[in-house]
Amino acid sequence: MLAMMLGLIALSLLAASLGAMRLPLSILWSNGDGWLREIWWTIRLPRVLLASLIGAALALSGCVMQGLFRNPLADPGLLGISSGAALTVGFYVVLPFSLTGFLVLYAPMIAAFIGSLAVTAAIFVLSQRHDNTLSRLLLVGIAINALCGAAVGVLSWLSNDAQLRQLSLWGMGSLGQAQWSTLLAAASLTLPASLLIWRLARRLNLLQLGDEEAHYLGVDVQRTQRQLLILSALLVAGAVAISGVIGFIGLVVPHLVRLWLGSDHRALVPGSMLAGAMLLLCADTLARTLVVPAEMPVGLLTSLLGGPWFLWMIFRRRGGVDG
Repeated sequence: MLAMMLGLIALSLLAASLGAMRLPLSILWSNGDGWLREIWWTIRLPRVLLASLIGAALALSGCVMQGLFRNPLADPGLLGISSGAALTVGFYVVLPFSLTGFLVLYAPMIAAFIGSLAVTAAIFVLSQRHDNTLSRLLLVGIAINALCGAAVGVLSWLSNDAQLRQLSLWGMGSLGQAQWSTLLAAASLTLPASLLIWRLARRLNLLQLGDEEAHYLGVDVQRTQRQLLILSALLVAGAVAISGVIGFIGLVVPHLVRLWLGSDHRALVPGSMLAGAMLLLCADTLARTLVVPAEMPVGLLTSLLGGPWFLWMIFRRRGGVDG
């Protein structure tokens, strides 16, 4: 864990110095080049911190989903939770809402929270009423993604040029709007939610034994499940509202960390957050530097990484998705 923390700090310093213009750390204490120092503090550093925060939130939400559904392939993107959040944010973008002050920062997050929580609750109810098999969860996720994608398509058709571009970038995932204000708004939601999930890590461990066994061990199963659902939806909402849909972070990272640190969520929760922060930070740095002076949507890079990994995980299971 300490090595991961040191690695994240080193990656953050490296990422802040890379981009269309190289900004070495020496500019921070040099007497001249004040405008370069301003770029480092107001543009590079907020983006680096936001990438780390969003990556940690997405990885932690995937960790909670996999533990809650007791399924290693549960993921906010695959199950349609990110699409539900993106749909409600799309309504906020297209419909004529008029907000002022701090509500402008928090309104997309509130909209995304409503969508992510609604989809999460629906999936959880369906998984409890039927056999919680991988094939059923994937089919439900495919259906929800299709419905939300069609609804976003309708909103795109109704939108003007500026709204259409915003929705398109949202669908591919981007951190180009990183500012101190958006970083603080996202942190004010995701950091408390992450801390509360860490406090529930022991109960999440007991839920892996089954609802009945966890109840006999003193866990209020329904209350704990509701709390984890709400907190996970809040993490997805904060990520989608700021960066758009960035897929596969919540699928790949918890699985890798579980192979490394084991299945104890007291270590898996902080480990997933650190690994998710490092992964998205690396992906965003590549997105900013591969096609300079242009910039790739970071969601495309994470999909290129997560797609093959997802296929490998499926075919690795005996008998395919029903194994």
